[in-house]
Amino acid sequence: MIYRILPLLAAAALAGHAQNSGVPTPPKSDLPYLKHANNLVPTEAVQAEEQKKKEESTYLIEGAASSAKTPLALPVFIFSAEKIVPEGLQLFKLEVKDGHREVTIGRKGAEPLRLQVTHLAGKLYRIEVYNELEPGQYSLSATNSNVAFCFEVF
Repeated sequence: MIYRILPLLAAAALAGHAQNSGVPTPPKSDLPYLKHANNLVPTEAVQAEEQKKKEESTYLIEGAASSAKTPLALPVFIFSAEKIVPEGLQLFKLEVKDGHREVTIGRKGAEPLRLQVTHLAGKLYRIEVYNELEPGQYSLSATNSNVAFCFEVF
């Protein structure tokens, strides 16, 4: 009987730890949320259009600006992992051209910006930007996927 209760107690303790650490729980899994004090702002989840050229790929995202905005030069994200591996997320600065956002990755393309991923409890993670970001458009991108989680630093 005690062996059935122990896993439940452990899960409750982990869930309580996330709540006690002041981290709100994201309403959706596999969507990074910008942390603004005790509020979570969902990033803009979009499907980027890939255009391949030799040893490079350019990813195009509709619209010149993201609907998700933060004034923080060192944004923090809260992420509840289900299918996406948080350590596989990469951060890129996007260029705005002709009413859309884009990034080129490959031989001469953009390099990902540094992130720090911290496991909080269960499937909950904290993702922090390592160096300050300049104002502009950015994307957290899942490895081997065209899904982009966009936001703007203003």
